[in-house]
Amino acid sequence: MTDLATPPASTSHHRAAHPLDRLLPDESRRAVEIVRADERFGGRMRFASVDLHLAPKPLVLAHMAGADVHRAVDVVVLDPADGSTHEIVASLTDDAVAAWQRLEGVQPSIIVNEFGESEAAIRNDPGFQAAMAKRGITDMSLVTIDAWTAGNYGDPLERNNRLVRGLVWLNETPGDNQYARPIDGISVLVDLNAQQVLRIDDERVLPIPDTDIASAEWSRDHMPAGRERTDIQPLDIVQPDGPSFTVSGDQLSWQKWDMRIGWNTREGLVLNTISYTEGDRVRPVLYRASLAEMTVPYGDPSSTQARKNAFDTGEYGLGMLANSLALGCDCLGEIHYLDAHYCDAEGSVVEIPQAICIHEEDFGISWKHSDFRNDNTEVRRLRRLVVSFICTVGNYEYGIYWYFYQDGRIENEIKLTGILSTGALDTGEETSYGTKLGEHLYGPNHQHFFCTRLDMSVDGPSNSVVEVDTVPAPPEENPYGNAFRAQTTVLATEQQAQRRIDPLAARYWKIQSSETTNKMGTPTGYKLIAGENCMPFATEDSSIRARAGYMWNHLWVTPYDEGERWPAGTYPNQSVGGEGLPAWTAADRSVEDTDVVVWYTMGHNHLPSLEDWPVMPVACIGFTLKPSGFFDHSPVMDLPPSSNCH
Repeated sequence: MTDLATPPASTSHHRAAHPLDRLLPDESRRAVEIVRADERFGGRMRFASVDLHLAPKPLVLAHMAGADVHRAVDVVVLDPADGSTHEIVASLTDDAVAAWQRLEGVQPSIIVNEFGESEAAIRNDPGFQAAMAKRGITDMSLVTIDAWTAGNYGDPLERNNRLVRGLVWLNETPGDNQYARPIDGISVLVDLNAQQVLRIDDERVLPIPDTDIASAEWSRDHMPAGRERTDIQPLDIVQPDGPSFTVSGDQLSWQKWDMRIGWNTREGLVLNTISYTEGDRVRPVLYRASLAEMTVPYGDPSSTQARKNAFDTGEYGLGMLANSLALGCDCLGEIHYLDAHYCDAEGSVVEIPQAICIHEEDFGISWKHSDFRNDNTEVRRLRRLVVSFICTVGNYEYGIYWYFYQDGRIENEIKLTGILSTGALDTGEETSYGTKLGEHLYGPNHQHFFCTRLDMSVDGPSNSVVEVDTVPAPPEENPYGNAFRAQTTVLATEQQAQRRIDPLAARYWKIQSSETTNKMGTPTGYKLIAGENCMPFATEDSSIRARAGYMWNHLWVTPYDEGERWPAGTYPNQSVGGEGLPAWTAADRSVEDTDVVVWYTMGHNHLPSLEDWPVMPVACIGFTLKPSGFFDHSPVMDLPPSSNCH
């Protein structure tokens, strides 16, 4: 979207204090008013997203030195009358539209209202009702429809229609686990602009699974009595003097860490201007960190499952689907919450109370040593700061957690839970593309891919990325056969920086400063250490290969460009593909000694097991950013001894 020059502050509307701070509800309302008042706003237009307009990085850094920065809002609207998409910049400073661009041939993400609208359109369609009657289902109130994005498979209907694909489930009683009873073999294509069914793909009639309620239900309202354990004693986390962190607006400070909290409807939680203070030095580490895309490709060729390839960030929006953490025990201890909001299709603000959770945790020992010669033992415990949110995307929950440690580490962890999106089998039928959960019920094979965007700033904006493998020493240096050493390779260009993990080489990547050195004269840096990971199993000619090209490398490095934010492209919904990282990096730009963005992709391979039913125990995937020559010595030697050991 359009960049805005630095203006004088001019209006009296209530506004956030920092250009990266989360939009206030009043700011979103004012942006909607500005857009609605423009003569180009048509009567049927719908708001797809209302998010903070990111000021260019140089202006933000200038603001941190005292300069004023334009405060503006990016608004995307959809015109159902002709299917066009409109990108608008609403200036809060000037109280006017600063830019308006009409786009053809792209589909913005699914609007929250469209979930209910598509379900109602399907349930009320006579053809669908006839398909249900063929299966002996006449009470439509017990039929549940999940709206899945349609993807792009060369179907003529994909060219000129805004689509979702409805997958169908059955409740025995309202509120029970509908995923125990998939109505498989049928899917329904809906035009969201017209809010009508375009086609019903009724492949075959399958038995609706008849599952044991004791093994299928997850809600306390439906679980059998006496199921819960009774031998668990209370565990309280208390901090009588309060937490060690402080929150002032969106500024978060803890120990030697400082950062600003951001939010948008697409990524949800964003962390900005992360720095570590060492003595009198405020040392930048990251300018911006977020989960920029998530894609879930299914590995089952059956007609219902094969087109399940959701881009949960770009096609739905993690921030729009965030949980209110007031509704469950998602965090434990002395908690500070921050609210969030989004705008619905009409532009009305929808509040999400307590969407962001901030707390600190004990994390075991930081260091310990015992010298038995002198009868001396020292131990220090480690704490970490946790900043997190949780979103529900259809059947799955995703918890996105950022951890900051006293020893300078940063970790990103994704926690996956929720309910399998199940399928049905005929009597006596087997499948090698999933795991049977009952006679007629199975969980399909699938994968989850997450791409985290790390706008690095290790001791300043000029950085390089180095690949480090551990290799055996050559024979002439290795007479005893025991020696090994680090082999380093500077990733100088975008093509060279398209890399994959190699656990056999203990591979990691180091983001190092081009200007700052440590006491030994080597560049200060942070190393990116991979956790669980895998590769996609889709073929080269698959639709998902074209549309989610970012998944085929674990590491990408690009020079900073404020327009390059989305690894699968700005509008992945129904896109043909080829956009985002594969397109940008084709230029093979230099990424050495410059302002770099590191994109790390991690994949969770999910071959379901019986233990994943009816609700999947949390699976974790993530990575670590660990100081590597960033400090001149251990940063935790100043930790005090614990005062409450028992």
